[in-house]
Amino acid sequence: QVQLVESGGGLVQPGGSLRLSCAASGSIFRINAMGWYRQAPGKERDLVARITSGGSTNFADDAKGRFTISRDNAKRTVYLQMNSLKPEDTAVYYCKVDGRLLPTMAIFTSWGQGTQVTVSS
Repeated sequence: QVQLVESGGGLVQPGGSLRLSCAASGSIFRINAMGWYRQAPGKERDLVARITSGGSTNFADDAKGRFTISRDNAKRTVYLQMNSLKPEDTAVYYCKVDGRLLPTMAIFTSWGQGTQVTVSS
């Protein structure tokens, strides 16, 4: 009932930048929190950044000062601007969206399909 389409991943050199996008569609009444997680090979999926409907944000420690998260509520889209990328940022990045569905008002949590980010020279 809720679809998330991610874009913007790719290969970038250390010190470079990428911007990820995640657009939500479907039978959505309201979107609450939107966030980005990442999973490197052999590791758990961890929070990178999260933004609430009111615009409050929180970041993983290693993302602070380098990454920015924003959202466009009209487009139901969340963005992750990643600057000063490091090889250790290499991972599959997943979008996560929480909200309520139409017409039931049921709470939902949806994940994107993931987009690969590779930081390498």
